[in-house]
This record gives sequence, structure tokens and C-alpha cells, in this order.
Amino acid sequence: MNASIVLTVICDDRPGIVEMLSKTLAEHEGNWVESSMLSLAGKFAGILQASVPESQVDALLAQFSAMQSSGLQIIAERSSVEATEQDAAEVTLELVGQDRPGIVRDITRILAKHGVNVVELDTECQSASMSGEMLFLASARLIIPAEASIELLQEDLEKLANELMVDITLE
Repeated sequence: MNASIVLTVICDDRPGIVEMLSKTLAEHEGNWVESSMLSLAGKFAGILQASVPESQVDALLAQFSAMQSSGLQIIAERSSVEATEQDAAEVTLELVGQDRPGIVRDITRILAKHGVNVVELDTECQSASMSGEMLFLASARLIIPAEASIELLQEDLEKLANELMVDITLE
């Protein structure tokens, strides 16, 4: 039987971090299942899901703990993967608008009000091609529970988009 392990990693960015993680996982007969990793402001940040034989979990967690001495901050935890609600709808939210503080807070407040789960969120700021102003771009994968009204969610997001002067698309 295999256990699902979720790791979060942060450290100064340098070559070899992913190789070190994958080597350690392979030494414990683990399988790299899913991950998202990137470099931000000179720091490496990543999250990883691995599948590991139950007999190897304690040794793997001990090895990851020992890696902290090499400058890696690692949080490793067992995960109990729960099935998503069958009637839930998966949708994508796209947002583009002039950057300002509070956009993520305002959007997620509306999502939480409707019981929507954010399963993936990617954001970035970039210079607008014509004006040079900073644009905020967000892309999110959402799970809307069966009992929630997509129409009411859409209405609330449209009201917020008008207040924030951003474009929000829900597909």
C-alpha cells in the first residue's frame, strides 16, 4: 500500500534542488506524482505530491528533515486524498486589470461566500504594452459545489469586476 505525501519546499534558488528532491524520493521507492515549482525573488518555492510505499514513509520523512541542514525548508505531511464531490462543477476564472492591493482578497471573499474551493491559483504582474502601467493577471481553477448557484456567483463577480475596474471571465 502506498501513502500520499505532500511536500512544500523553500530555499535560496540554486541548481540541483529538484534533482536532490527527486533523488531522495527515488531512494525510498517513491513516485513523483504532481508538482508546481518556481523561482520568485531569488527563492526556490515548490509543492510536490509523491506516492511512497508505506514501509518507506518514516525513513523518507526523516531524510527530508535531515536535508534542512543544507538550507532547504521542507514541510512534509501525509495526505488523505478525498474524492471531489461528483456533482461539483470545475470552472476557470481569468482576471485582468490594473494592479492594486487587495484584488486577491476581494475575489476570494466572493468565492468563499459561495463555498467555492480554489484548487489552483496563478498570478502575475506585468507592464501593459501601451501605457506601461502594471497589470494584474490571475488564472484560477475552481470547484463549485453542487448546491451553489453559478448564476449568483457570476453576478457577484460581475459587480466586483465593475468596482475594481477589471475583466473577470468565468468558464
